[in-house]
Amino acid sequence: MSFDPASLKYDANGLIPAIAQDAASGEVLMMAWMNAESLARTLETGHVTYWSRSRQSFWAKGESSGHVQKLIELRVDCDRDCLLLLVEQAGPACHTNRRSCFYTAVRSGEEVEILKPMEG
Repeated sequence: MSFDPASLKYDANGLIPAIAQDAASGEVLMMAWMNAESLARTLETGHVTYWSRSRQSFWAKGESSGHVQKLIELRVDCDRDCLLLLVEQAGPACHTNRRSCFYTAVRSGEEVEILKPMEG
């Protein structure tokens, strides 16, 4: 069966959440939004492109930083309303220069920073 991006359930703004996970380690790196066109660009180029809600424009991951995400595999959840992108991440995934955007844990009611910014 061929993959049809139109079969996905986009929200009222034509967006679908996309979770980026390191294909080798399984580490969750980030969450961002995609629309049908950014998904098409990702599948065509093999490099992940998201939709920036704040800029209302395409955002090719690593375009300015060099921290690109190479798509290894695309997965669709059971409700077809969320994507999992298994990626090969070059450098940090987070704009704060951390490997993952999920660097804050809540432990015993307190926020704890569990990942420091990467060197370099």
